[in-house]
Amino acid sequence: MKKYDLHIHSCYSPCSINRPEDILKRAKKAGLNGIAITDHGIINGAQKIKRMNKDKGFEVIIGEEVRTDKGDILALYIQEQIKIRNLSEVIDNVKSQDGILIIAHPFRWVPWLRFEEPIKNVVGKIDGVETFNSRNIGWANKKAEKSIDGLDFAEIGASDAHIPIDIGKGYTLAEGNLKDAIKKRQTKAQGTTRYALLSALISTINGRILSPLKVKKQWV
Repeated sequence: MKKYDLHIHSCYSPCSINRPEDILKRAKKAGLNGIAITDHGIINGAQKIKRMNKDKGFEVIIGEEVRTDKGDILALYIQEQIKIRNLSEVIDNVKSQDGILIIAHPFRWVPWLRFEEPIKNVVGKIDGVETFNSRNIGWANKKAEKSIDGLDFAEIGASDAHIPIDIGKGYTLAEGNLKDAIKKRQTKAQGTTRYALLSALISTINGRILSPLKVKKQWV
C-alpha cells in the first residue's frame, strides 16, 4: 500500500517552520508516496512545493486548512484558495473544484479546534475524517476513530506537521489512486504521537510570538 501524509503546514502558515525544500526531502526520506500541503487559509506554499517536485512518482496535493464556522476542514485537490467560512458554502466550493473534504482533528484537546457539528450530520457531504493526527493525544484520536463507526467516511491519517520532525508521523494508507480510494472509503490511518507535545510547543511559540514580531524563521 502507498503512504500519504495529508496534513502538512509549510512556512506559509505563521505557526509552521517547515521550508518547502525540507518538506520534500523529509517526506521522501520518511518513505511517503505523496503529501498534501494544507496551510491555513492560503495555497501559495502548496503551489510552490508542487512546482518544486520533479519526481513523477511522488504526488504533491494542493490543499488548504479552512477554518469554518463549525471547525477546521482540509480541502484537498483544489485549484483556488477558499476564502469563505460558512461550512455549507465551503463544502459547495470544494465540490465545485472537484476536491476532497476532510474533517481535521475533530476532538482535539483545545476546545476551539474541535469540530462543533455532529459528525453524523455531514455524512454524504464530507469525504473523510482525520481519525489519526500525530499532534493529538491518544484519546482524541480514539474518539475520532470511534465517531465514524458505521458511518460513510474514509479514515484519514496525517501528521499535521508544523516542524520537520513531524512529517510522516501520521499517514494514510491506500492502494492505487489516492483520490479514488478516499471516495470509495478504502483507506487506513496510522502513525505515532511521540512528538506531539514538542510540535505543539514550537508551533505555539512561532505562531503567537515570533511571527507577530516578524522574526525570520531560520531555526529549521
